[in-house]
Amino acid sequence: MMVVTCLSCYQTERNCKDFKTGEFYSEVIIDGVLHTSNFKRTDSIQIETYNKTSDSATVRWINDCEVIFKTINPKNMAERKDIHLKILTTTDASYTYEYSYVGDTKKQQGIAFKKN
Repeated sequence: MMVVTCLSCYQTERNCKDFKTGEFYSEVIIDGVLHTSNFKRTDSIQIETYNKTSDSATVRWINDCEVIFKTINPKNMAERKDIHLKILTTTDASYTYEYSYVGDTKKQQGIAFKKN
């Protein structure tokens, strides 16, 4: 009897480099409510618009799939905390991610779509 195991058959695709820069649209569900935002990311900065308010953060990639965001002009204590984002899976036009404040164990998930 021969057993064939296909380890790569179920590997998730992660082409994170495709999403390091560009313009994106993001969706996150928090407590059953859909939150959307638009953002533009370069090698060093991300500008996000959420609820008609723009925020800027510096971008520091830990590796090809993980990044730390630091708000440039924090307006309160929560904005002073850095955010860690990890890309979990990718497609040609989107990526699924999880994020949290650095050091926090509670993580949220979302999906971002690359704009053309």
